[in-house]
Amino acid sequence: MQIENFKIFADLVETKSFSKAAKINGITQSAVSQQARAMERHFKNLLIDRSQKQFQLTREGQRVYESAKDILHSYDKLISELQEMKKVISGTIRISTIYSIGLHELPPYIKRFLHDYPSVNVRVEYRRSNLVYEDILHNSVDFGLVAFPLKQRQIEAIPFRNDRLVLIAHPKHPLAKSPEVDIADLSGHKFIGFDPDIPTRKAVDQIFRDHKLDIEPVMEFDNIETVKRAVEIDHGIAIVPQATVQQEVQQGSLVQLTLKGREFTRPLAILHRKGRVLTPAMKKFIDTLGLELPSAAE
Repeated sequence: MQIENFKIFADLVETKSFSKAAKINGITQSAVSQQARAMERHFKNLLIDRSQKQFQLTREGQRVYESAKDILHSYDKLISELQEMKKVISGTIRISTIYSIGLHELPPYIKRFLHDYPSVNVRVEYRRSNLVYEDILHNSVDFGLVAFPLKQRQIEAIPFRNDRLVLIAHPKHPLAKSPEVDIADLSGHKFIGFDPDIPTRKAVDQIFRDHKLDIEPVMEFDNIETVKRAVEIDHGIAIVPQATVQQEVQQGSLVQLTLKGREFTRPLAILHRKGRVLTPAMKKFIDTLGLELPSAAE
């Protein structure tokens, strides 16, 4: 029985999916199934209850899973300690991020990190917010980056920064004449929004409710780039993170307007699985972001 057997089995249990476990480990779905049966032969017990429609462990399978997690944690801790003893900063860091952070907030940090630690490979996946949490829970990535982080028992969220929300409009839009706009003045204008399940959209909807505005988007998109393109062709106005429109404002294709009253922001956070052993490279990445790990994650 090798360490890879325990990892594949643990991934299978946590994802409850043979296909997802296969993707995480870079093998076929058939290979995951064969590994599970090999473990059952090795321990001389059924570990997966195949009489159920949904994935479910037997009592013995649950016990093997719990021990597998202990073994994997000890193994990861050993590897991390050996790397620290040799002062080795290498390996691969896998990041799952929403589009706006990955395209506009993260690049300068990654550039600096790769300059300082050229032996580390950084892989970035662009995902919807709910899938970033799923990636963290399934251990398919090391870190996640999201806006408006949600509290989850198995996930540690480290505050990253607060990004200001601003109004954007076409340069010839009537609202573009003034650098500041009262929120009430948005009424009656076509509005471009994110999809309803995206956290920034939920925050914008709350702003409208707080100011008793009944504004329904004429268009909805799942990423910041498409929202900006719709505003650039004057299909409507939008409320977006300031960091995502700096280039367009400089080029003159968009106008950025401040919303009067209190400042509206969206909090950003970096996520990792609680109890996860962080390699020296992962710790250095956190350092590069200018953040500190909670003591339990050290």
